[in-house]
Amino acid sequence: MRVFVTGATGFIGSAVVRELLDAGHEVLGLARSDQAAAAMAAAGAKVHRGDIGDLDSLRRGAAASDGVVHTAFNHDFSVSRHKAAAADRLAVEAMAEALVGTDRPIVITSGTAGLSPGHLATEQTIPGFDAVGRHAVEDAVFSFAGRGVRPAVVRLPPTVHGRGDHGFISMLIDIARNKGISGYPGEGSNRWPAVNRLDAAHLFRLALESAPAGARLHGVGEEGIPVREIAEVIGRHLGLPVVAIPPEEAAGHFGFLAAFFALDCPASSALTQQLLGWHPAQPGLVADLEQGHYFERRPVAASR
Repeated sequence: MRVFVTGATGFIGSAVVRELLDAGHEVLGLARSDQAAAAMAAAGAKVHRGDIGDLDSLRRGAAASDGVVHTAFNHDFSVSRHKAAAADRLAVEAMAEALVGTDRPIVITSGTAGLSPGHLATEQTIPGFDAVGRHAVEDAVFSFAGRGVRPAVVRLPPTVHGRGDHGFISMLIDIARNKGISGYPGEGSNRWPAVNRLDAAHLFRLALESAPAGARLHGVGEEGIPVREIAEVIGRHLGLPVVAIPPEEAAGHFGFLAAFFALDCPASSALTQQLLGWHPAQPGLVADLEQGHYFERRPVAASR
């Protein structure tokens, strides 16, 4: 199968590309820069130049392929989630339009956070009528199921972890270093689900190959890790005290990350595992942290 992959050089997308190539698929990766194009070619994929805002390029990439895996998203927190979701919807609709009448798959990325705060979210948890962010795009892609397209959604937890991660966990480590303490909000009993990036990549491939039209899938390896446990591992590796941060002080301590770190958002992947035979096999989040690579100092880019 020839697969068009967006976000192909990103943390998750690059793992998806490797998973697809190792399974014998051909990959056409979206690249917006010479550096990204070189990385794609080095990985053994074909290069399709363009970016997520170039809808004509997205249509061409999708039309030239047997299926699409969409992992790209604007995670710039200076951009409102409404604006980012609107751009994502345009991109998804452009690629799906190119697949109409072909019965080809398109697998897009969404998230589990915010689906059911304080309760276990499952694949059957449907975003409300006021859904925002990536949840708002789910219905958009599913509308193509009746038009000869096989859409599926992979919802990922707030933490997709593994070597090379620069997401929330790396941010928490940087905050701990800067503050001199490893903090957690309130009692630290709120739960974060997590998945290893290699397990997530495997699920994307299975979804592409065999998920039925309209499938909502959960790429969740662990249903919910108390955030205090995360802070304790960080504190131990950095040799810092682990401290509870009162809710009223969380924003000052964690910055924009405070709202995310305070979420109680457990999620299950039981139905996904039953449907596709997907069984997470990689190390969990705490085990991954214990390996130590998260605590290696990242090189600082030289000034120009």
